Order: sequence, then structure tokens, then C-alpha cells
Amino acid sequence: MNIFPRLFVLGLLFSILSIAQAGGFTVEKTKAGVTVNYDGKLFTRYVIGQSNKPFLWPVMGPNGTEMTRAYPTEKREGERHDHPHHRSLWFGHQGVAGFDTWHEPLTINERGGNAEQKKKRIAGLGATVHREFVTVKGGDTAVIITRNDYVGSNGKKLLADIRTHTFRVANGHHIIDVDITFTAAHGDCKLTDKKDAGFSVRVPTSIDVDSKKGGRIVNSNGITDKAAWGKRAEWVDYHGPVNGKTVGVAILNHPKSFRHPTAWHVRTYGLFTANPFGLKSLGQGKDGSFTLKKGKSINLRHRVIFHNGDEKVADIAEAYKAYAIEK
Repeated sequence: MNIFPRLFVLGLLFSILSIAQAGGFTVEKTKAGVTVNYDGKLFTRYVIGQSNKPFLWPVMGPNGTEMTRAYPTEKREGERHDHPHHRSLWFGHQGVAGFDTWHEPLTINERGGNAEQKKKRIAGLGATVHREFVTVKGGDTAVIITRNDYVGSNGKKLLADIRTHTFRVANGHHIIDVDITFTAAHGDCKLTDKKDAGFSVRVPTSIDVDSKKGGRIVNSNGITDKAAWGKRAEWVDYHGPVNGKTVGVAILNHPKSFRHPTAWHVRTYGLFTANPFGLKSLGQGKDGSFTLKKGKSINLRHRVIFHNGDEKVADIAEAYKAYAIEK
């Protein structure tokens, strides 16, 4: 019996399966968190243990270029080295039961003040502490589900969350869905109206408006640049040049997200935050502080699209319509 045809067929099937696997997502747990690869190349890393909060860094765009600022994880020439608590892609809140999980010790140490003042500020800091990975899987999409606790500097647990990060590639875009459910698992928790709070991305310096290289902010209502700060909108796009090509980051706010449409703490120097907590702080009316009662939950839902071109080329308005009807 001639086995060569059979071996040829088996080899062909193996090659097809290898290509299919290479074209999907793979995930790998490490001491620093989880590495997410797509088509054998880095897509992002979920980082724990390097700050007072988990974060994603770097986030790679469709051209294989980094689409979030590297500092302070790495210091790069040509980047702004300000606000070291702006960790690429993250969530933070300055007023969680009286503690600040937005800033971090590195921020306090780099800012002015005497030793006593710095000690007091550091005592007011909290942390978002990684508790466990619930799910880490690859395939056509990658999924990372985690549980976290918000903890005061006194060690008291203040709030809990469960986060689902879903990574995909579609229509030439790199897409990350971030769904966060906050639960008052440790007793009542007051969330204070603060400007510095919410789901955030720090864009590359070359994209930011203040660099005057062509960077632009546009929201779903057509409001641009500095005027977009504090406004409510269904989505905001921040685009500009990276390595000579126009690329952008859009954050979409799902209709079922807490206080949709969210207000945006989006700055011309590169901070990009969806903040439903800071109503008065962002000029959106009365104090938005509230107490989440024990056992109760709220949800934040956002889709982040890393794309080529501006918001029109990437058709972000249509992308939002599709996202908005998802359950």
C-alpha cells in the first residue's frame, strides 16, 4: 500500500490547521499578567503588579505600531513625560470611599511639596488590586476576565469589580471591548464626583492636539478639540500621525453603560477619559456623587477601536450604530 498520498493529505491538513491557528488569537499567562498575540504578533499585554492598578500596554494598532503612550512603563524620546499615572489603557477613580485610585505614588513623588505633604497625599491613595484571572482564552477572539478589589492605604477593601476584556480584529481595526461591573461587595461605597475618574486611554504624543502635528479630537456631535472637554457624547475619536500615517483611537460608550451618554474628560495634551462620575466637575450639572449600597452593582461598557485614518475614514459613526444594538 502506497502511504505517500495519505501522508501528503495529512501534511496539507496540518498546514491548513497551522495557518488557521496562526491567524487567530493566542494568550499566555506570565508573572506580569497576560500576553495577547494575534497572527503570531503582539496585540497587547494585560499588566498586573507594576502599578496601583492593572493596565494594558502596549496596545498595537492595525499598522503594527504602538497606539498608546509608553511612559511611564518605558521612557521614550519624543514622548511627553507627564502624568505618570496615565498608564496606557486603564480605569481609575480619585474618590472611592475616600481613597484615590487614579493617582499613584510615582505621581506624588514627582510633584512638588515637602515630605509631610507627600506623606499625607500617599496616605490618601488607594489601589486596584488584582484578585484572580477568571478566564484567559484565545481563538477567533481573545478574552480576559478578572476580579479586582479596590483597597485603601489602610488595607480596607472598598469595592470589587469583574472586568471582561474581549479582543478582536475586524474591518482592519484592532478592537477591545471593556465591560466592568462594579459591586459594593464589602459594604456601602461612596463614589465621589471627580474630574479624574473613568475609563481611559493615553494617546501617543504625536497624536495629541497640543503637539500641532495634525492631531484632532472629534465627538459624535461634531464638537472638536478643546471644546469637546466635559461634553456628553456617544463616542469620541482622537486621531493624528504616528510614524507618518494618520491613525486614531475611538472610544464608544454603550447605551447600557452607567449614565450614558457619558461626559468626556478628554484633553488636548493626550488624556482620553470616559467619565460618567464627574458631572459637576465636568460642568454637567449637579454633584454626581452617590453611594453604591452593599450588594448593588453598576456597569461600564466601552468599545475601543484602533484604526487607520480619521473618524470618517474609519466610519466610527456606523461602528457605533452596530455597537449600540448589541445586548
